[in-house]
Amino acid sequence: MKFVMLPKVWEEPAEELEAAGHERVESVDDADFLFFSGGAGDLPELPKNIRFVQTTYAGMDGLAEAGLLTDAVRWANAGGLYADTVAESTLALMLGAGHLYKFATARASWSTQDEAQEKTDFLFHDKTVAIVGAGGIGRRLIELLEPFGVRVVAVNRSGRDVAGADEVTTFDELGEVWGRADYVVLLAPLTEETRGLVGKKELEAMKDSAFLVNAGRGGLVDTDALVEALRGGAIAGAALDVTAPEPLPDDHPLWGLENCLITPHVANTIPMMHALTGRLAVDNARAFEAGEKMPTEVDPKAGY
Repeated sequence: MKFVMLPKVWEEPAEELEAAGHERVESVDDADFLFFSGGAGDLPELPKNIRFVQTTYAGMDGLAEAGLLTDAVRWANAGGLYADTVAESTLALMLGAGHLYKFATARASWSTQDEAQEKTDFLFHDKTVAIVGAGGIGRRLIELLEPFGVRVVAVNRSGRDVAGADEVTTFDELGEVWGRADYVVLLAPLTEETRGLVGKKELEAMKDSAFLVNAGRGGLVDTDALVEALRGGAIAGAALDVTAPEPLPDDHPLWGLENCLITPHVANTIPMMHALTGRLAVDNARAFEAGEKMPTEVDPKAGY
């Protein structure tokens, strides 16, 4: 098949697609499928010759919010492709929050030792971790958490078993999870159902010793409610790779909170995307040509 890459050409994936027998063309009007690496504003009007779109992101919320994620064309995302990198980053956020790295570096003083002695939290010490959105990344995180001996509560839509989890529950039953978890880890996609999933009520239901970790989407959390909870001690701390708004303005109060560790949406990075997406695009194209469902095919109505 012929493919076009927009808004920019990614050489590594292009080489893999060409090695698999596909031909790169310059115009969307000449292509059978689009390898798309941009945001909603970069998506061109899709001519009828485009049979499917391969995006380089796992999240489809930006396209959905712009009204571009329609069933006029088939879509494939990068769901699960970045499980290793995002799970590693999520574990780092958990450890950084529990070990008070932001607190110590913000103070830039050895005088933090006494308080850190009292408040440092160890995953090894009888902890329960709730993973909200226990898909591919969540399953990989469970594997990384295994040596720590934590109790894992996996939360998904279906309630189906999740390998390595001690128990599985659904989003509908989240109400009883907030108060049991020492770490609430958000890895869910952003949909109409999950937007604002964590607000004032949920934060107040959490333990005052608990940590909120978000490596999913910023819109899962009510940011104003989180600021209030962190300032008032409703929870011990937060660690965020994603925020709402995003980018987070330099003068936003979250930056100044000693109990809020923030990384700038780098749980996965563009160099890793370049390295990994070619093989996925090849696999999806092969399935499409065979008349099969693509490995990461997206349901436009569900948004993922």
